[in-house]
Amino acid sequence: MHRGERTARPVAALRAVPGNLREDLWTTALDDPLAGTALRPRWLDWRPAIVVPLLLFAVSLLAFYANQYADHGMSAPFAILLAAIRSAALVVVLFRPVLAWWASTGGVVVAAVVAEASAVPVPFDPTEPPFPWAGPELAMQAVLLFLLALRVRPRVAAEVLVLTVLTSLVCGIVTTGHVDEPLLSLVIVLAVSVLVGTLLRGRQVARTELVAQEELTAEERARRTLLEERQRIARELHDVVAHHMSVISIQAQVAPHLADNPSDELKDNLTGIRQNAVDALTELRRVLGVLRSEDPAPESARHAPQPTLAHLGDLVANVRATGLSVTTRTTGDPRPLPPGLELSAFRIVQEALSNAMRHAPGARVRVDIGHHPAGLTVRITNTAPDGPAPPSPGTGHGLLGMRERTTMLGGDLATGPTPDGGYEVTAVLPTTPPPAEIPT
Repeated sequence: MHRGERTARPVAALRAVPGNLREDLWTTALDDPLAGTALRPRWLDWRPAIVVPLLLFAVSLLAFYANQYADHGMSAPFAILLAAIRSAALVVVLFRPVLAWWASTGGVVVAAVVAEASAVPVPFDPTEPPFPWAGPELAMQAVLLFLLALRVRPRVAAEVLVLTVLTSLVCGIVTTGHVDEPLLSLVIVLAVSVLVGTLLRGRQVARTELVAQEELTAEERARRTLLEERQRIARELHDVVAHHMSVISIQAQVAPHLADNPSDELKDNLTGIRQNAVDALTELRRVLGVLRSEDPAPESARHAPQPTLAHLGDLVANVRATGLSVTTRTTGDPRPLPPGLELSAFRIVQEALSNAMRHAPGARVRVDIGHHPAGLTVRITNTAPDGPAPPSPGTGHGLLGMRERTTMLGGDLATGPTPDGGYEVTAVLPTTPPPAEIPT
């Protein structure tokens, strides 16, 4: 750094001081910059309760100030007015901190000037700060600066402290003609009040920022979990869609051979259908390759056929092998269902059984599959566990996956505890989902 630059920076800082003071102190703002944000101090919620004791204290100060000012040569109306301004500042500081400080400091200056100009001698006690800082006035000013430091930025609190100290020194010199030890102790008291208030405010701000950051982190984690679950569902459904596109392509290729003397127009249409199906299947495989590239499952599991309700018996057998008691029941007339619906039903049962194994050891589980004309009802219930569940190594996304699959099909999902202490999962999956909304 050049010598000129080292000199220019302090000069620029000094030149900025008047502007900073005007910006920070020439204001009647209701609150500090944290008001209305997530960083707003929580103690402000108790402000109505804090006003009551401060108001009582201000009333007692009003009587004290009025008598003291009258003893130092002020007229009764002027003494009451000045005392009222200084006493009210103790309450106003909770709402307009800087304005309250101006009122209190201005009252101190006026009291010192009037006392010096009056013919009434000012008693001097070498063990106490001089008028107008003696006794309760010092305590009042310390409380006011403490409350102000809780509300404003540290820079504003430092500026207020410096100006208050300069004002006290000037008033002390005007009143006593010199700076003595009690006056220096006054400066220490005021500095400690501002320091404690600033530290408490910084601690509150840091704590509030931490809470806000934790909330943001939790929201981001929930959003990421939702996207991961939707991606997993999309990977599975891509297999189902790819299967249908393959069937369409094969049927379009075979159809001309099933008709006697098919027309050229029919052959062209079927050729176009097959070509479109092949193109769509090619693009679908590319998308599926991208989705599977991030799949943590083993390679063999990635390309395994997607399960249906026909595989439910194997799933229940595997769960029973772990020691969990599982019974199944099927009602209604089973019939062919859309592959996506069967896949979702199977996954819902799988997730519910996994949750029962993790969170309800020793419980009895019942799986009910109900076929009805409008769709399929899947209900999994378990009794209360025999004891507390061990810590679960799972990710805790099972209910989210169930809800996403049910919503995708236009169905309804209900989960919650049962009166006997167990848990229930019921999913109603319609055969025909509601039509998708087409944006206009």
